[in-house]
Amino acid sequence: MPFLSLIIPAYNEEQRLPLTLTRIQAFLKDQPYGSEVLVVDNGSSDRTAAVAGEFSSVVRLLREPERGKGRAVRRGMMEASGEFRFICDADLSMPIEEVNRFLPPQLDEYDIAIASREIAGAVRHNEPAYRHWIGRIFNLLVRTMAVPGFQDTQCGFKCFTADAAEALFPMQRIDGWTFDVELLFVALRLGYRVKEVPIHWYYFPGSRVRMVRDSWLMLTDLFRIRDNWRRGLYQPVPRSNPD
Repeated sequence: MPFLSLIIPAYNEEQRLPLTLTRIQAFLKDQPYGSEVLVVDNGSSDRTAAVAGEFSSVVRLLREPERGKGRAVRRGMMEASGEFRFICDADLSMPIEEVNRFLPPQLDEYDIAIASREIAGAVRHNEPAYRHWIGRIFNLLVRTMAVPGFQDTQCGFKCFTADAAEALFPMQRIDGWTFDVELLFVALRLGYRVKEVPIHWYYFPGSRVRMVRDSWLMLTDLFRIRDNWRRGLYQPVPRSNPD
């Protein structure tokens, strides 16, 4: 069992993946723990899979033909084998060197650790003001309707212990952008320990989020999450025993 699994959902990322994977490879080579990198090609129409294949000595490529970031992350989490499983956006807007802030001995006694661009110690770099305020408005809705007490649930970098990942991801029902809010909503109600970790975060153009359409879909997902809970749809899935 490696200590750390990095899960990178990737849709049409042939331009950004080479630098991202080069930086990750160099970083992991110098760490004292074992690791693995899983790139989940999420129905790309470009050379994303081929680029990941060029790093086959350090990258395990998974193909998830049906679109949806939540679907891709779930696939990676369930096929990972690390003691800690870290969602890592392909743009590497959080420098990979900060991943150790989510791991023992720097951080312990948690089940889920979420990167935050808002709490004390966090720094945003180069983000347009309109994107920042759209994010703050959505976070207010998230705190009101689903996940109270956390200042940044939308950042794409999150770490799960193996036990938490294997228990929570089979209950996931949302395949789009709001999957992580859903998982946090369920986790808090089931008593999992969640910590927020301040990071340096850099804005890079090329986000896959379509601000108007996806913001509306994410809002409707908040109502869907609450309705799913009310209907008792988030039930633990029995784990199969290993052979």
